[in-house]
Amino acid sequence: MVSYIGPMGGDPKPDAPELIVYIDRSDIHEGSLDELKAGIRRLVEVIESREPQLVGYGFHLDEEEGLMTVVAVHPDSASLELHMEIGNAEFRKLADLITLRQIDVYGSLSDKALRLLDRKAAMLGGSGVTVHERFAGFARPE
Repeated sequence: MVSYIGPMGGDPKPDAPELIVYIDRSDIHEGSLDELKAGIRRLVEVIESREPQLVGYGFHLDEEEGLMTVVAVHPDSASLELHMEIGNAEFRKLADLITLRQIDVYGSLSDKALRLLDRKAAMLGGSGVTVHERFAGFARPE
């Protein structure tokens, strides 16, 4: 399920680039931390070698709380679509190690990107995707 939190009278510059910020949070299954770390390293290697357009990509582990947070910054919606397609096989390998809590995306997405995110959320056991449209601001992607 996709939820929207949209702009309400804001003033984003119409021709300004809009970076896409993706954040997801997952519970780490008990006893799977070492296997998860290996899977994350594999995934990062694949993404780094095949997605030069990606601005940033990071995994953050809170081992005490059993929580994983992923943050990705994309230059546009097309980059997020590519990421979902390239990473899909590796995401599937992590499915038995985590349970997705939520995906939050900040920025405007294409319908295709929304469908891909919704599929990822379902595959990883998540409750859905929330898209937060930009109210006002600017981006300096380079």
